[in-house]
Parts: sequence; C-alpha cells; structure tokens
Amino acid sequence: MISTAPWLWDSALWRNMFSLYTPDAAVSVGEKVLRTLVVYVLLVALLRIFGKRELAQLNPFDLVVLLLLSNAVQNAIIGPDNSVTGGALGALTLLLANYLVVRFLFKHKRLDQILEGSPTTLIEHGRLNRDALAKELLTESELLTVVHRQGFDSVEEIETCVIEPGGVFFIKGKTPSEEAREHREVMARLEELGRQLEEIKRRVGKDEG
Repeated sequence: MISTAPWLWDSALWRNMFSLYTPDAAVSVGEKVLRTLVVYVLLVALLRIFGKRELAQLNPFDLVVLLLLSNAVQNAIIGPDNSVTGGALGALTLLLANYLVVRFLFKHKRLDQILEGSPTTLIEHGRLNRDALAKELLTESELLTVVHRQGFDSVEEIETCVIEPGGVFFIKGKTPSEEAREHREVMARLEELGRQLEEIKRRVGKDEG
C-alpha cells in the first residue's frame, strides 16, 4: 500500500488537512466563526427577500440556484481553508447558530411570524388569485403542476391552495355537496345490489346443474 500510494503517508498532507493555520488558510478561528455567522444571516435574509418559490424548488432553475449558493459562499465562510477541521468548524457554527435561532423563535412566536412572513393564498373557492401568483412569481403552469402532484385534475376541484413561508404547498379539496354525496351513496348501493344479484345467479346456476 505504501508503494502504490506514497502520498497517503505525506506528513504535510495530513498537517494541512487538519491545521487551521496553514499558510494558505491564514484566517483565525474567531474570524471563521464570524464569517460563518455573517453568511448565515445574509442567506436567510436573501431567501426571505426573494420569496417562497426558491424554497419550493418549482423548476430546475430554482434547484440550480440553491445548489450553487453553497458553492458561492464556501470561501466566504472559512476563507481559503481546505482543511477538514476548518470545514467542521464552519459546519458546527452553522448548526449551532441555526439551533439557537430556531429555539429563540420558538419562544417568540410573534417575531417568528414577522421574520418568516405569512402564507399566501393562491387558490380560493376554485379560482386562481392572480395577484398572489404575481407576488410569489409563480406561473399558472407551475401551480397546475403542484395541483396535479396532489392528485387533483383541475383548479376547480380545490377549495384552498396556500403556499407557506417555507415553500410548502397546502391544498384542500372542495367538500362535495349534499346532492353529490347522496348520488355516490345511491350508486354504491346499486353496485352492491348488482353484486348480490350476480351471486344469486351463480348459486342458482350451480343448483340447476
């Protein structure tokens, strides 16, 4: 193994991988933590400003943006540090900051609503709210795709469709009318009677045979 991969035993390689103070990563631990916190706040603010559709990932463009965001801010978080320790420090800072923010907002519901924003109603009583669609930069075709994924054939079948601040769609179908319910019940009973008649015919046929 030593002969086939001598680079694995290079002491400089392992030293640079885990050292926070290599020549190419002359950024202090405190600065790495501060950089991470600044980028965290910036990303949360940008996602809040640019709306819910980025979080909903409605088309490939939204997905590409989110994937590239992580790459775009990588160096801003820990500088030119390529060490495992530097990456772990950045990840730990992110997770800890997010935990503290979520815990704080959990205890302050009003502030949570202000920061996250409010849900937007896109469909109401089977009708599109075009102003809400424009506000969230959603097209009708994108919304129809979401509707179809939820098992609905058309907008007319939906009582309410709301996009939450986190980019999640809540869709509630229309409650069938009393007439429609009675019609379904009658049809179900007729089908049951039909099955019973078929069963009687089969038994009579066996007896005669």
